[in-house]
Amino acid sequence: MITREQALVLCTADPVAAAHLLCELSAGLDRLRADFAALKAENDALRTECQALREEVRQLKEQLAKNSRNSSKPPSSDGYAKPAPKSLRKPSGRPSGGQDGHPGHTLGMVDQPDHVVPHRVVSCEKCGCRLDDCPPDRIEKRQVFDLPEPRLEVTEHQAEIKTCTCGHVNRAAFPETAKAPVQYGPRVKSTALYLRDYHLLPSERVAEAMSELFGAGSFSEGTLATFSRDGHRRLETTDTAIRRLATEANVAGFDETGMRAGGTLHWLHTVSTPLITWYFAHAKRGTKAMDAAGVLPDFKGRAVHDFWESYLNYGCLHAFCNAHLLRELVFLWEQQEQRWAAAMIDHLLDIKETVDKAVQAGAGRLDDQQLDRFQSRYFDIVLDGYDENPEPQAAKTAKRRGRRKQSKARNLLDRFRGHPGEILAFMYDFSVPLDNNGSERALRMAKLKQKISGTFRKPDSLLVFARIRGYIATARKNGINAIDALHRVFEGAPFAPSQICQT
Repeated sequence: MITREQALVLCTADPVAAAHLLCELSAGLDRLRADFAALKAENDALRTECQALREEVRQLKEQLAKNSRNSSKPPSSDGYAKPAPKSLRKPSGRPSGGQDGHPGHTLGMVDQPDHVVPHRVVSCEKCGCRLDDCPPDRIEKRQVFDLPEPRLEVTEHQAEIKTCTCGHVNRAAFPETAKAPVQYGPRVKSTALYLRDYHLLPSERVAEAMSELFGAGSFSEGTLATFSRDGHRRLETTDTAIRRLATEANVAGFDETGMRAGGTLHWLHTVSTPLITWYFAHAKRGTKAMDAAGVLPDFKGRAVHDFWESYLNYGCLHAFCNAHLLRELVFLWEQQEQRWAAAMIDHLLDIKETVDKAVQAGAGRLDDQQLDRFQSRYFDIVLDGYDENPEPQAAKTAKRRGRRKQSKARNLLDRFRGHPGEILAFMYDFSVPLDNNGSERALRMAKLKQKISGTFRKPDSLLVFARIRGYIATARKNGINAIDALHRVFEGAPFAPSQICQT
């Protein structure tokens, strides 16, 4: 490399050579600048790619960390790696198991047994003296509870036919339960549907059970399908009445789940209150199905549901399921160490505990001071959450159409900030539950049916199951035995849903 002094001497001695040298130096400098620009561009691209890969890895790790305890994923998706149970409730300090004063459940002797089997003392075990005619000093009793041998009883109906002197032939009428020369009675029909639609046994196993338990050797899956269609037809009026009561309820839970029917995905919707359960099957999930169900369009009470946007299209009052929110908060605390999420979990549970104590004390609402304190703390936590999750500077300056993509934490914070009335509805109105577990339990039985028995062969089969299952669930909520409720259906007198009291 030429030095400064050498360059000065060269410029003085040979101006032409100096000019060539300067040109070469300028060209070299341009090449260095171009190489630097290329390296900088490559470095920026690598930084961007590295950041994108880090974000992708983070998302994948969070996706793997999600389970039924910290997200809306169903328990069936956990596989064998099920998360250890961890309750959010505070320890009560009481020992596990039955508490003092809890009534036990065990067999007790009855005053009038169906059968009495005497066991007599005939002779003395020591001396052999006969004791046949000696009255007993006392009688020790033991009772054995067992089932009688199950078998079908055949009742023959005989209708007289008489010819009057006028020549008219008169025939006595057969009862409703004896329309055909040979048929099964109401108790057989109700028992079969009890096994299939309440205990969720597959049709093949129901037919096997009916044959082996009761000697119904000719019982088939086709016979069971006939019973189901008959029950579905008989329950049309009852189903309409249950839907009407769901529409008139002050508070009701709404939910839906996917079901396979006829090889395609259908959706089973449910409306649930403490006293009724109503199902509706449809090929769609959103507003189109909800309009066809006919409950939400006329619903004037408060609908409890998850944050599914289709529900918010209706003008009724709303309440969000806090069980969903708590699972999302658990995820943010455990996987991202979001401090505001832990604080919100504790706060919601504190409110629930206070509400429970107020209900037990017979209060109708929390006092204004408690409401203000809980609400103020709620918004303080939300503000802390935004401080912990500031909006990226690039997102503030970016000019793009549509909704900006945000982090999971900010999306949840927006929900807490935008819907405090829906999230804290259980605090203001004691008739509103903290969660929507009632509706989720109703759908869990339908999913269990699909898990045990497989998918429905036709969409009509799903409709039949939905109506019968809704009737059974409603009957049980009103203290009616499931098999007795089904028996009443085939006797022509299902229980009247108009007698259900809405509280």
